[in-house]
Order: sequence, then C-alpha cells, then structure tokens
Amino acid sequence: MDVVSQKEKIEKVADMIIDARKVVVFTGAGISTESGIPDFRSPGGLWSRFDPEDFTIERFLNSPETRKKQWHILVEGGLTADVQPNRAHFAITELERLGKLSCVVTQNVDNLHQKAGVDPEKVFELHGNMRWLRCLGCGERYAMEGFLEKYRYNEEVPICEKCSGILKPDVVFFGESLPERTFRKAVLHAGSCDLLLVIGSSLVVHPAAYIPAYAQEGGAKLVIINIGPTSFDREADVVINASAGEVMAEIIKNIKMRV
Repeated sequence: MDVVSQKEKIEKVADMIIDARKVVVFTGAGISTESGIPDFRSPGGLWSRFDPEDFTIERFLNSPETRKKQWHILVEGGLTADVQPNRAHFAITELERLGKLSCVVTQNVDNLHQKAGVDPEKVFELHGNMRWLRCLGCGERYAMEGFLEKYRYNEEVPICEKCSGILKPDVVFFGESLPERTFRKAVLHAGSCDLLLVIGSSLVVHPAAYIPAYAQEGGAKLVIINIGPTSFDREADVVINASAGEVMAEIIKNIKMRV
C-alpha cells in the first residue's frame, strides 16, 4: 500500500484550494493550543483546574457563589489571557486575501481569528466570544476588558449598569443552545462551499461537529488537519495529522508559488 507523504498531501490541499470557488474553514481548540491556550480537556486545561459543573447555565443562574468563583477565574486570567494569533490563524487570513475564504466557522471563544485580521463579518463563533459580557436581563453587552480593570481589586461580582441584571460571559455554557442565527448561517455557508478545511478540531463536540457533514451533503470536498484522529477521517479527501501552524504555513507557501 502506497504511503502518501505529508509534502504530497500539502500539495494536494494547495491544488484543492486553488481550484475551489468557496472555501469554508472550521476551527477548534487545536488551532489555539499553538497560541498557548490549553485545550479544555488536556492536562493543564480548564477542566483539570476547575469543576465543569461551574460552567453549567443552571448553576450559574442559581448560585451567586458560582458566579463569584467564575468572576475570580476571569480576573486571574484563566480564560482571558492576552494571547496572540499563530501561524495557522495568519494562514487563514492569507486565504481571505487570496479571495478564497468564504467564512470561518469556529468553536473557539478567543477572538484570535479577528486578531489575525480576518473580517469579523466572516467569523461565525458557534460558542461565543470571551471578549464580551452580556446582561441576562436587558441584553446590554459590555467589553470584558473594561470590567476586568474596574473590578480587579473588588470582591464584588459586577452587575449590569443599566438594569442591575446578572452579567454572563458571552459564551455558550453547558446546557445552553448554540446561537441559532449564527449556527444557521454557518450551516448555510458549509452547505454551499466546495471545500471545507477542518483545522484543529477532533469533531467530538456537537452540534458544531456536524458542520463537515453539512458540507459533504452539499458536495464539498473535506480536508482535516488535526494532531489526532477524528470520527470523520474516513470520509475526508485528505487527512494530515500534524501541527496546524506548520501545515497551514506550508499550504499557503505552496499556493503563493503558483498564483
């Protein structure tokens, strides 16, 4: 049985991107680990340091103590460290500059695609964005950074300045549905693209992980770039088990040599 080298796979993916009209990129935690953000499930990740139950919407709503604990996590930088995009993020930005990127669909809440220069209108955040706090009473949205500075040395948990309602990080907690409008748009883009690149996702968190299936149902080719195996590997046209930053940088380099 012939073994296809990584170099050959990279060349094939570059060809697929060049030939594609609409490329959708789907990203997960594996793209951000290269920026220093631990995967929630990995050693040193969030679930090894904190109780996952504290991130259920039910406990958040019903327990002032849980809200206080979460706020201390935020103040300590457990979820909002000032991390920077890596080579994989910048490679995706290059796809946009080359006129190939239809959109980015991401499971991440770190804002790194926007930091790397991708048009925010093209980034569909299925699990929200940690840069924001949202009032559960009136819906007012506040920049997280401003509240962190204001309450850094204050034992109190901040409340909405407009209606005194509960402020919640604008991300999807366990027990919450994905933002319907965002998910619907992501599905539409996936279903109408002709190439879907999965980067840094093990495709185990649903319903976000159904995105590759929607793409394939629409006739798209599927490329998976991830350190470990995924449940979609057998259906994919190309699978590369390697660093997202290394692989994406090589793919972009290969494309630029030919266009």
